[in-house]
This record gives sequence, C-alpha cells and structure tokens, in this order.
Amino acid sequence: MHFVLEQIAVVISIVSLAVVVYGTCIAAVEFVRLETQRLHGKFNVQLLRVLRADLGAYLLFSLELLIAADIIKTIVEPGYKELIVLAGIVVLRTVLSVFLNREILEIDHERHEHPELFCKP
Repeated sequence: MHFVLEQIAVVISIVSLAVVVYGTCIAAVEFVRLETQRLHGKFNVQLLRVLRADLGAYLLFSLELLIAADIIKTIVEPGYKELIVLAGIVVLRTVLSVFLNREILEIDHERHEHPELFCKP
C-alpha cells in the first residue's frame, strides 16, 4: 500500500507540473498576441489583466494538486520536513488565492460597468 500511495503522489505531482506548463503556454501565446496588438497601436491593458488572472488560476489549481500530493506523502512518510513543505504550500496558495480572487472580482466589476474595454480588437 505504501508503494501505491507514493506512486499516486508522484502522478499527482506530474499532473500539477503539466497544469503549470499548459497554463504558461496559453498565457505566453496570448501575451505574444497582445504585444503584437501593441505594435499596431491596439493595446488593451484590461486584456493583460485578464491574462494575468487566468494564469494565476492555473497556478492556483496546480498548487492545489501539489497540496493533495503532499498530503499523501505526509500520510505515507510523516515527518517534520513533509509537514513544513505542506504548510509552506498551503500558505503560498492561500496568499495567492486572496490576491487573485480580489483581482478577479475587480475585473468582473469593471467588465460589467465597461464591457467595451474588454473587447478584443
């Protein structure tokens, strides 16, 4: 059972890494598109804020997966090191979540008040 749980934790960690890479690739492509628009004088800073919030959502999801993997690792091999890593990830995820949620709420509020600002040229 110990070996199976370790393998599950490894798979979850790999999925977490894949989520970060996927989200980063999507954000990079969108960033290049936005910068191309900047060169043509059609830059929209609001869309850059949306891009940042989207990337943050991928990072948060990845951190949640890492928390799950670390919980399993801590159950399999309890120790101070594992608990410290788990606590650090939980604190990081909480801080990121607070700021990201605030930014998303601001963007949604602005989107409802000024939908024309969020149109893609």
